Amino acid sequence: MPYLKLQTNEELLHANELMNKASKLVAEILKKPEDYVMVALEETVNMLFAGSNEPTIFCELKSIGLPETKTKEFSKKLSEFLSAETGVPVSRIYIEFSNAGRNMWGWNGTTFEK
Repeated sequence: MPYLKLQTNEELLHANELMNKASKLVAEILKKPEDYVMVALEETVNMLFAGSNEPTIFCELKSIGLPETKTKEFSKKLSEFLSAETGVPVSRIYIEFSNAGRNMWGWNGTTFEK
């Protein structure tokens, strides 16, 4: 149920490795099984940030039960990870967090609503 979407204006030479590491990180920080984590990566997207087309990343992290009290901690961990893996400065990384309702997240022909 956790979904991490990464968009960057850069071409990444180690995209699969980055996605594998990101999947593990998301599972770790959200304390959820990696079996449910999905990661998507879009490279060479036309992006402009702060009036510049220097390397940048936009990241979306959605999950059921994403704790709002932990977004600052998650932002630090994700930003530092992405910067270390891509060379994009943390000051050029935006992250959007979204807590999905159980009834608004579908999988396996149903939803996660109890």
